[in-house]
Amino acid sequence: MTATPYRVLLVGAGNIARAVHMPAFLGLPSDFTVVGAVDADPAAARSFAADFALPHHSTGLAASLGELRPDLVVIASPPVAHREQVVAALRAGAWVWCEKPPALSLAEYDAMTAAEGEQGPYAPIVFQHRFGSGAEHAKALIASGELGAPLVAHCQTTWYRDDAYYAVPWRGKWATEGAGPAMGLGIHQVDLLLELLGDWAEIRAMAGRLARDVETDDVTTATVRFASGALATVVNSALSPRQSSHLRIDLRDATIELNHLYGYGNGDWTYTPAPGVDPGRADRWNSPAESVPSSHSAQLRSLLADMRAGRRPRASAGDGRRSLELITAMYKAALTGLPVRNGEIVPGDPFYTALHGSVPGWAPQEPGR
Repeated sequence: MTATPYRVLLVGAGNIARAVHMPAFLGLPSDFTVVGAVDADPAAARSFAADFALPHHSTGLAASLGELRPDLVVIASPPVAHREQVVAALRAGAWVWCEKPPALSLAEYDAMTAAEGEQGPYAPIVFQHRFGSGAEHAKALIASGELGAPLVAHCQTTWYRDDAYYAVPWRGKWATEGAGPAMGLGIHQVDLLLELLGDWAEIRAMAGRLARDVETDDVTTATVRFASGALATVVNSALSPRQSSHLRIDLRDATIELNHLYGYGNGDWTYTPAPGVDPGRADRWNSPAESVPSSHSAQLRSLLADMRAGRRPRASAGDGRRSLELITAMYKAALTGLPVRNGEIVPGDPFYTALHGSVPGWAPQEPGR
């Protein structure tokens, strides 16, 4: 017997919903039916619905949840709206798939998680780079010990965003974007680093406003010690004319490298054996069993399987929180000049509720000052 397609409501009718989410859902027509779109701008909601022949559009999430009773709500709105919209959808009984960054702070993320039920619904975050076959293959090799212990890593998101990009009112502001490029651009690559290397232990960092008229920052650099003992550098930039997303992990017996920009295929991964490693052994590293590019579609297929099984999906709850926690710790280390340890940012810590931590010179100024 064929299962009934899940009813999907899209919240946020911008480019990410048009160019990425809708193609992913349209690629699985027997599994999902998009039944409506919500956007604060009535013209955007109306045109989105017309372009994709959707039967419903509105500017009010609560009314749409009540009328449509969706099974899955996609949150593709600006980050300032995520907490309220995710909680509303979960309380209406829908699963949620939320775009990055997950929330403006750990406090907001924890409020979102608290709205989940013990048996669902759940609210995974869009971290699609985990779900390509290249990442799955690398993770399995590292976890098996086949490549030896991880020793050194580099995680780089060096992109270019001009003044026009930051002219969008909600960008570059703590209250609406949460933080700078580490949050809005580099979080995918940070998530992949954590997916491959596991828990981190300590971080030291720097942040700067070097070239853009922003309230947050336009570049961060960090050094991270992992629980395994491995050491990593993390660089996030909005100022780099030659754009690159680069991940490198040096292990005892091999170097893994990933070079791409906004998404990868198997061919973007390379494995370099250490001197003395048997060539036949190294040949096996380069052949993932599947050829699945990183994409929203790849994560959506995984989410579909979890929805059918009624189980918690990857990139939700604590698993979805890891990247936000590391980035929060990065800002605390950068703005205070002090090392930060995993788990120290808890309720009562000023960085728990805002990534500027109320640090003078970084926190938004009060009106009139």
